[in-house]
Amino acid sequence: MRPSPEPLERLEYDVDGLMALHPPVWRHPNKAAVFAVACPPGTVHRGRICYTRWPTLPLPDAIDPAVVPADVVERPGFYDYAPVLEPGAGVEWHVNFADPHLFVAYGSSLFAQDELQVAEHPVLGALKEALASGRHPALTVDTGSPTPVLVTGVPRRCAVSTDPDPGLGRPDGLYGAAFSRAVPRMVREACVPVEPPTLTNVLAMAAPRGGRGEYRRDEIVAVLTTALTGFRAAVVESSRAMGPGTAVAVHSGFWGCGAFGGNRTLMALLQWIAADMAGIDLLVLHTADPAGPAAYAAAVDSRDDLARAGVSDTGRLIERVQAMGFEWGMGDGT
Repeated sequence: MRPSPEPLERLEYDVDGLMALHPPVWRHPNKAAVFAVACPPGTVHRGRICYTRWPTLPLPDAIDPAVVPADVVERPGFYDYAPVLEPGAGVEWHVNFADPHLFVAYGSSLFAQDELQVAEHPVLGALKEALASGRHPALTVDTGSPTPVLVTGVPRRCAVSTDPDPGLGRPDGLYGAAFSRAVPRMVREACVPVEPPTLTNVLAMAAPRGGRGEYRRDEIVAVLTTALTGFRAAVVESSRAMGPGTAVAVHSGFWGCGAFGGNRTLMALLQWIAADMAGIDLLVLHTADPAGPAAYAAAVDSRDDLARAGVSDTGRLIERVQAMGFEWGMGDGT
């Protein structure tokens, strides 16, 4: 029996009230340029968002061999927020590659996955300001343990193209450090309003960081524990919204493999295992760049090796993953 945890905190907000009382604070002109496209003067904000923060779940002793494993599909590129489930068939979530302090750099010059997602969903910046104003512990890691955050019903107000485009004066694109080097005009030209706004369910969880050499057992356990906790919270919250048995799809990617230097193949593999443990129906792995499909294919091969071994005991499974000798990489500066 999988656990059905209760959140540590649940808060609901009207989007218009959040944007009026706790507007996002953009500390870099290029972030203000994105917001000018996303929410021009006269923008009407509608809807409600729900914020929840969840307690750490322990890993199960074993994976029940009778449980149907999660399906996993590859999707090239970065998030496009296009649904994979039929309308009304279930709930979809998009992972935010979070800092331990939720949305901590959203208004800065940084523009990695976390900051890009907030820029396209500006009410997340307002949520950050409201949580700070109310002295809520907006932490995705608390005293060393994962406490993932879920935010439902978040309007996506614009799409930002980060791909390199020399013809438009963006030879290096806009992702990561390239964003701060661009001029606001280039940023505005890379933004397209989303009208009417689509709604995104966000799952914010922080990946372990700072490793070197081969992954240790405790590092593998930390990744699995964080992903299991976040994924299971998504299942529980989806069931709360639409009833037991609701199909759940989670969109993720090479979580923790940018600035933190995580191993792409291992992080994809461990998310797949965590999806099985959590009861996720479909895991969509966005493979980001031209090198991504090879890392995804290697994760599929590793998963097949584990399946052929027929190991269901969690401790032995972790031993087998560790024995594969995955190594940390170098951070990419984002």
